[in-house]
Amino acid sequence: MPVDGKNKLMTWKFSQIILVLAILDFGVTTAFSSETNIDVRLKNVIAGDHRTPRYAARDNYRNPYETLTFLGLKPDMTVVEIWPGGGWYTEILAPYLKGRGKYYAAHRNRDTKDARIQKFIKRYDEKLAARPDMYGEVIVAELSRNKTAIAPPGTADMVLTFRNVHNWMKFGFDETIFDAMFEALKPGGILGVVEHRADPEEFPDPQALSGYVHEEQVIERAEAAGFKLVARSEVNANPKDTRNHPEGVWTLPPSLRLKDKDREKYLGIGESDRMTLKFVKPTD
Repeated sequence: MPVDGKNKLMTWKFSQIILVLAILDFGVTTAFSSETNIDVRLKNVIAGDHRTPRYAARDNYRNPYETLTFLGLKPDMTVVEIWPGGGWYTEILAPYLKGRGKYYAAHRNRDTKDARIQKFIKRYDEKLAARPDMYGEVIVAELSRNKTAIAPPGTADMVLTFRNVHNWMKFGFDETIFDAMFEALKPGGILGVVEHRADPEEFPDPQALSGYVHEEQVIERAEAAGFKLVARSEVNANPKDTRNHPEGVWTLPPSLRLKDKDREKYLGIGESDRMTLKFVKPTD
């Protein structure tokens, strides 16, 4: 065979080997990615040393990674968190969305006469101001019975609320809040709800004074606002929680309202049994 023919044959064989290796490599990489589907950015934020140690200590009860991935959180989303309290989820959501998406923290009414709520708001403001590198892009809004503009209408990809529904039910404006969340979301947007779950065998309390809410009550209220339930998760379930406690849900950690009475018993139970619900705002 002429030299040129040999060279061509060798070149062809080499190219075929490279092609086969590339296909094999692509196949392995694709399989690995699809099987794990790990959000490394979210994992790193949750593991970050910026988080308050006593907040991070609650991860085993609140399961932030599993909860947020179940709900479909992505770093380029516009996300509204309802009543962020002391900022437990702010420490995760704000840095995760920073530079790619938007994070609205819909806190309580700044005009309130309630000194306790004023103290919460002040502490939250100080928290954001202390770490502009983490929280400099947070957009703080207000949400109350009379203030419902939590984000420009139809702009949010996701609205999240963690353990708040019982508060709205107690004061009788849960309908107003669900309507506000629906208004903020774009069509196809997601509402994620985590809430203390009442015993389904017990009679529903319309004010949820124990802090526990029937799962069907939340679903009915969301559907009345226009949402559609698309998924449920047991990621925040706690079968140890009997839901029958002297001071309601606040008997359990982290509140431990009974102080040192039966402290070890309630620490052994852990935080409350919780529903985790995913709703969508219909596109039509």
